[in-house]
Amino acid sequence: MIDSKQRFELKKFMKELEKHRGRHTELVSVYIPAGYDLNKVLTQLSQEQGTASNIKSTSTRKNVTDALEKMIQHLKMFPKTPPHGLAAFSGNVAEREGQSDVKVWSIEPPVPVNVRLYRCDKEFQLDILSDMLDIKESYGLVVMDRREATIATLRGKVIVPLVKMKSNVPGKTKAGGQSAHRFEQLRDNAALEFYKKIAESVKKEFLMKDGLKGILLGGPGHTKYDWVELSQLTNELKKKIIAIKDLSYTDEFGLQELVDRSQEILSNEEIAEEKKVMTEFFELLLKQPKKTAYGQKETMKMLEIGAVNKVLLSEAIDDDTITKYEEIAKQFNSEVVIISTDTREGVQLREMGMYAAILRFEYEG
Repeated sequence: MIDSKQRFELKKFMKELEKHRGRHTELVSVYIPAGYDLNKVLTQLSQEQGTASNIKSTSTRKNVTDALEKMIQHLKMFPKTPPHGLAAFSGNVAEREGQSDVKVWSIEPPVPVNVRLYRCDKEFQLDILSDMLDIKESYGLVVMDRREATIATLRGKVIVPLVKMKSNVPGKTKAGGQSAHRFEQLRDNAALEFYKKIAESVKKEFLMKDGLKGILLGGPGHTKYDWVELSQLTNELKKKIIAIKDLSYTDEFGLQELVDRSQEILSNEEIAEEKKVMTEFFELLLKQPKKTAYGQKETMKMLEIGAVNKVLLSEAIDDDTITKYEEIAKQFNSEVVIISTDTREGVQLREMGMYAAILRFEYEG
């Protein structure tokens, strides 16, 4: 799973490459898998240089051979393939035909490269990097009681509701004696049928779902435990339940409550990290406001004097501005955290002006 900052850096890298187009098939893209021998790649590229000498067009031949030479010299700077592999790109990006401006770019992706690729085309091959931006891992969410159930998935930071169900369990009665007993049996039978109905939906949504890391279950009272035992849920799905939480709600609010109460389970997920740092900021804003700053002007002021521990930037800010903040933050060893707008906290940051900071000390300004 890649975090917001890695996502931003990768998107910025790709945006730069997307601007360039070759007049012919002369832009070189190379993907080197994690653990692959770099010398084998260099040998292949040298062979491709020899093949390129047969290209009929003089300008295309020159552009391809120059791009390959630039790539080879660049790759020689690496003592070995980086842990996640490498994606490298080179080509003549001069705006006017006949001119030469051969550049090379490379990046160690946040997700290991698992394919080996060499391609010469009119555009750089970015599909493999683009696929890394797609969040493939998810959690199943189930919130329920005897009255209703809501099923959803958590992909990255986003809760996606899938199914909402209402039961036919009758309300409680004040009648006594045998009537009360029969009525209670009717309620139990209706609840059991509802449990089975929920289990069928959970099976349909999650049993064969690729990338499902687990199911989070929650609801008021003991009903959720009854559901696990009585719903005829398959053992395979039972094993996927990684947390059971007491909740106050069983609707969309319940889904958010379930995520909030499962932070220890989601501790390695981006949503938890963003919530953690934003919670830290809001708590300081309430208790020690002089250790915080927000708004573009005030945040930049604190950053430039080296007072910032963490600078929080909304992903709604344009890339060039984020890059400017990153460059200044690097000078003072300040951490940059990109906050998405998909969480409640991220929306709050956007509404506060999109810029905020946690300071190293209380600032009297």
